Amino acid sequence: MGLMVEQGGAFEEYEAVALPPGPGVAGRSPGSAVFLRRSARPSRRAVLHLHDLTGSFAPADLARWYNERGFHFYVTDLDMREPLDGAGRRKAQRSLRACFSALDSACQHLRQADGIDAIILSAQEDAAPAAALWCHARRAARPVDALILSNPDFGKGLRGRLDISCPVLVIAASASPGSRPAGRRVARGQGGVRLGQHVTWLSLDQGQGADGAAGRKRLFDEMGRWLGAYMYGQVRDQLL
Repeated sequence: MGLMVEQGGAFEEYEAVALPPGPGVAGRSPGSAVFLRRSARPSRRAVLHLHDLTGSFAPADLARWYNERGFHFYVTDLDMREPLDGAGRRKAQRSLRACFSALDSACQHLRQADGIDAIILSAQEDAAPAAALWCHARRAARPVDALILSNPDFGKGLRGRLDISCPVLVIAASASPGSRPAGRRVARGQGGVRLGQHVTWLSLDQGQGADGAAGRKRLFDEMGRWLGAYMYGQVRDQLL
């Protein structure tokens, strides 16, 4: 699962960090590298962003926003060309295990080699189910301190109840009038996915979502408010 990166421009501020092979994956190194954009501040906090190879790279303003607040920003990858359910289940399970191994290896490196004390796992869209499933599978060890999912596609292999022990923030665009409801992907009620006991759902109007200065400002303001509460141990379940 080597990270594929375009040359020049947006990625010039990242450095590649080699990782040892993940545990239990003989002859392979699925987490062979992460890309790191360092904060200018001395810090023992970091964001680990799970990147879907089939989508765009981590947004530059997101990495900058975390860096400015004293978080180092790491990026590791997930190949979503094999679905998490449906046809090819055996290949999908191997892909999921490889993703879990890559996350295990990355978190181990951050804590043991880079001296990181607090890790926030970030994932968006197709990468979000794998991040949530990994947090559920590793709930006893609690390798990350928080999980942030942006526009998650919970239709990809996630059903029923998960037991994620860390605080979770789910950011999703609400449907605009006349558009297809977004609730199919982020249903919180009966029949939808349940992520844990400490989950905050942030709903943004589609016009304020991923694009536009006003939408990005509101997104970062709300994320900052949630992170501020999380960092000071005052997280409460809420609907924003």
